[in-house]
Amino acid sequence: MTAALPHADVAPTASVKRRRRAPGWLAVAPLLAFTAVAFGIPALAMLNGAFTVQDRATGTTSYTLGNLTTSLQGPYLTALAGSVKLSAVTAVLGVALGLPLAQAVVSSRSRALRDAVLTGSGVLANFGGVPLAFAFVATLGNAGVLTRHLGLADAGWSLYSFWGLVIVYLYFLIPLMVLTITPALDGLRSQWREAARNNGATTVQYWRHVALPVLAPSLLGGLVLLFGSAFAAYATAAAMVGSTVPLVTLQIADAISGNVLVGQENVALALSLDMVLVAGLVMAVYLPLQRRSARWLDA
Repeated sequence: MTAALPHADVAPTASVKRRRRAPGWLAVAPLLAFTAVAFGIPALAMLNGAFTVQDRATGTTSYTLGNLTTSLQGPYLTALAGSVKLSAVTAVLGVALGLPLAQAVVSSRSRALRDAVLTGSGVLANFGGVPLAFAFVATLGNAGVLTRHLGLADAGWSLYSFWGLVIVYLYFLIPLMVLTITPALDGLRSQWREAARNNGATTVQYWRHVALPVLAPSLLGGLVLLFGSAFAAYATAAAMVGSTVPLVTLQIADAISGNVLVGQENVALALSLDMVLVAGLVMAVYLPLQRRSARWLDA
């Protein structure tokens, strides 16, 4: 009889495992280094400046909570509340309008239509800043084409207001929502709809009891993404409304440039820290529910 051959599935030793894992860590190292430099250093500088006050007479610096206290008072607090309100309204409207549009694209049998809508959404989601503001001013401004032809000025319409800014923001937030929610809609199983139909459920009941509960974490994720995009937007609002609508990003720019008060640079950093804290609170609501969505959609 021939000697038995060693089993092919012998567990690898610890040294072999270490050698296999090493290339993976080395591949990630450049990304970690870039992240540390690009995000870590600015974050540390922001934290240091937010708690630092410089005495102009002596030039000495000291740590204090005065900048944070100032950032939560008066016009700064009004601007922060205005940004939160604008971001929340545009995010909710973006989700409400983007979801049915994405569902129409997903359920369409035309591959060309799907590709065209998704490509267009990718372009429009990144179309912002001064060009977007100029386009809306030329179209819906006080002397805009549609404003004059439709007589919107006589009806009390003003682009340079809170709701005018909402419409402008929706121009790039709705396409962003379409891009965000389309993969989740693709993850809905056709068997779920068939099972609901076989049990006598209507389309409304299917969406209420099956689809929307499964999509809820993804919808919340889209809401968070849209909120963050609107919350951090600056150039569009600065070019279109200026100081007409109080926003925290505009207050930060004014504090840094000294347009209102000189020597408020550290208050601007405190306002930036306030924005980070607001974004962190919103993310804390989203992350626990993301696991639930992944469990259902990856099943």
